[in-house]
Amino acid sequence: MRRLAIPLALMLALGGLVSPAQADDKVTRTAQCQGDWLPGTPTADDVMRGELSLVGLPAYKLGKKINWDASPYRNRSWEFVFQSLRWMGTLVVEYENTGERGYLDRAEEIAKDWVANNKYGARGTQPYVWKDHPVSLRTQPLLCLSMHVKEGWLKDSLAMHAKLLSDSRLYKKGHNHGIDQDIALMGIGCRYGRKDWADLASRRLTGTVAIDVDAQGALMEQAPRYAVYVYSRLQFAMTVMKSCDRKVPGTIASRTEALKDFIAHATMPNGYMAPLGDGSAETEPKMETGTPKQEVKAYRAGYVFGRTAWGKPDSAYYSIRFGPGLKFHGHEDHLGVTYYAQGRDILVDGGFHSYEKSSYRYWTMSPEAHNVPTVVGARFRPRTSSKLTESKYGSDRQSFRLTDQAYGVSRTRSVLVNHGEDVMAVLDTASGGKKVRNVWRFDPSLKVVSNGGGKVVLEDGKFKVTLLQFSASCDRVGGQKVERGGRLGWVSPTYLSKKPTNVVVSPAAESLLTVIVPGAESPKVSCSGGKVTVDGVSFPADLF
Repeated sequence: MRRLAIPLALMLALGGLVSPAQADDKVTRTAQCQGDWLPGTPTADDVMRGELSLVGLPAYKLGKKINWDASPYRNRSWEFVFQSLRWMGTLVVEYENTGERGYLDRAEEIAKDWVANNKYGARGTQPYVWKDHPVSLRTQPLLCLSMHVKEGWLKDSLAMHAKLLSDSRLYKKGHNHGIDQDIALMGIGCRYGRKDWADLASRRLTGTVAIDVDAQGALMEQAPRYAVYVYSRLQFAMTVMKSCDRKVPGTIASRTEALKDFIAHATMPNGYMAPLGDGSAETEPKMETGTPKQEVKAYRAGYVFGRTAWGKPDSAYYSIRFGPGLKFHGHEDHLGVTYYAQGRDILVDGGFHSYEKSSYRYWTMSPEAHNVPTVVGARFRPRTSSKLTESKYGSDRQSFRLTDQAYGVSRTRSVLVNHGEDVMAVLDTASGGKKVRNVWRFDPSLKVVSNGGGKVVLEDGKFKVTLLQFSASCDRVGGQKVERGGRLGWVSPTYLSKKPTNVVVSPAAESLLTVIVPGAESPKVSCSGGKVTVDGVSFPADLF
C-alpha cells in the first residue's frame, strides 16, 4: 500500500494529525469510499498540504482555517467542485488504504467545519452551495466519511441532503445531474435504511436514463464527451444498487452498454472525441469500447459519424450535426461538419471554452463558431430542429442531405465524403431565391498561403489543404475572405483556451459547392455537366 510522507512542520501545524503508532491499524475498505468517483486532482497529499488544484486551474492555498466563500478565480466550475467536497473525500479513501488516522482526522475536521459554516438557507451561505450538482456530488464524500465517523452533525447533514435530493421540484430529469442526484439519494437511503429514498432513486434513475440515452445508445445532451461521464456514473450507479442488494433495472443496464458504441463512433482516429457542443478537443475516453460493426453510423439524436477504417490513425473521419433543437450542452451547430484526414484535423469546430457567462462563451455556441451555412438577409431562429432527409452509403463514399428552417426558409446542405482519395464536398442552398454564405474553420496549425479565383490553399510545413468553391451549375465562385482573429477567426480546443485560427468566409451565392482536398496544393479539379472530378475521382455535383 502507498504511504504518503507528511513533513514534520505540517504535522505540527495540523496538530500532529498522523500518528505512526496508528499507521498499521487495520481499516475496513468500504464500498462507499472505494471506486472511481474521485477526480485526479488534488491528491490526499495535496489536501494535507492545503493545496487544491481544481478544474485545471493553479493550486489554491487552503489554509488551516478554511474560507468557504473562497472563489480565487471567479470560475463557476471551480466553485462547484470546491463545494462538492470530493477533495475532502480523498483523505478518507487514503485512510482506508493506509490506516493512517491523520487523514481521517483532517477529513472530519474539514467536513465538520463545512457543515457549521454552510447551513441550508442561512444568511451568508452562498446560494451555489446548495445547487443540485454540488449537493449530489457532495453526498459521496460525506457518505464515505460516515462509514468511519458516527456523529450526529454528519447524519443530520446527510438527511438535509436527502431532503433536497428527493424534492421533485429540484430534480433534473433526463440529464446527467439527475443521474448524480439519484446515485446520491440511493446511497443515503441504503446507508440509513430508508427504503423510500432508495425506491424513489431507482424509479427516477430508470426514467432519466430512458430519456438521456436513447435506444441507439446516443447521449441526448448534445455533447458527446458527456457520454463518457454518463457511462462512468451509470457504472457507479449499478455498483451502488448491487451493494444495496437491489436489482439493476434492464433499461439502465442495456442503455449503459449501448453507450459504448456511441462513444466509439464519436472518437476520432487520434483517440480524442469529436469536440462537439460543450466538448473539449482534449477529451480522451480511456475506456474499452470494443469495435463497432459499422464504419459509418447515423444517430437519430442528431449525429453522423464516419471513418475510412477502425484502428488506423490516418483514417479519414467526419462528423455531421442535425436533430433536436439546442438544449443542455449543445451548440447552434446544425448542418455543421468537422473533417479529419491523413492523421490530422482539417475542419474544426469553434470548441468549448468554459461555462462562464461571458460574451465569448456565448459566441462559441453561436452558428458563427461552426462550419455551417447561413441564409443572407434572414434572421436566425435559435433552437430550431433539423432533419437528415437522405443518405447514401458505400464502402468508399457516403452522401447525406440535411435540411431545416432555422432562417425561416428551407436551408439544405448535402455532404459527400470520399475515402481512399480523401475528398469532402458540401453543397448549400436555400429556398425562395435566397442566397447562402458559409464559413470554414481550419485547424490552427494550417496557415493560408494563397487565396484567389475561388481557391484557398493552406499549409503546415509540407502538408497542404485546398478549398475550392463552385455554384451548383459548376461556375467557379470567387471572392473568399479569410479571417484570423477578429470576429470569426477563433477556436477553443481546450478548457479556458482561445487561439486565433483561419476561417474562410464565402461570398453570398444562390448555391455554394465547396470541395475540400487534404494533402494537395494543386489538385486537378473540374466541374462541368453536373459532374465534379478531383484527381480522377468523380461524383455528381448535387452529391447524390
